[in-house]
Amino acid sequence: MLRSYKLPLNLTPIHLKTDLARIHPDEWVPHFNTSYYEGDWSGVALRAVGGRAGQLYPDPTATDDFADTPILARCPYFQEVLAAFHCPLTSARLLKLAAGSSIREHKDYKLGLEDGEMRVHIPIVTNVDVAFFLAGEQVIMQEGEAWYLNLNLPHRVENHSHTDRIHLVIDCVVNDWARELFPPEMAQTPMSPQI
Repeated sequence: MLRSYKLPLNLTPIHLKTDLARIHPDEWVPHFNTSYYEGDWSGVALRAVGGRAGQLYPDPTATDDFADTPILARCPYFQEVLAAFHCPLTSARLLKLAAGSSIREHKDYKLGLEDGEMRVHIPIVTNVDVAFFLAGEQVIMQEGEAWYLNLNLPHRVENHSHTDRIHLVIDCVVNDWARELFPPEMAQTPMSPQI
């Protein structure tokens, strides 16, 4: 199966950081999976079930639709980034791993192309002392890049730096537009196993 892939999307790091500065310190919510991390892992919902800003968890059993939160309304570049995804969006969040914190190895549920869903990570603030490991291999992501990561696979993150690592994380449904982001041999329907 395809582990990771840098998507051909052009994003502007300075604009991402400008919108990040619009987030108030008290809007960051501790991550719900407290057993998954050491230190401080928190987030801000930009799209959530029912448009509730305090809801980080993209609950698959929810009956309300995903909708933009009031926080997204004051972040024009984040809106532009989400609008560039011509596929159905579910959740969109900012996720912050504080300096000196780590996320233990774990797997997520049905978040691979072969499942018809994909999660995209867009680093907004990162540095060389942040290590993201996917299936035992480090994936090096730069600020402003957009990465598909198959999070059905074991993954962990270590922030050995003195600054917080912040990503924009977008969950979406795979459609023809999304498949075209990948080389044809990777984007067959259904997604064929690739390494």
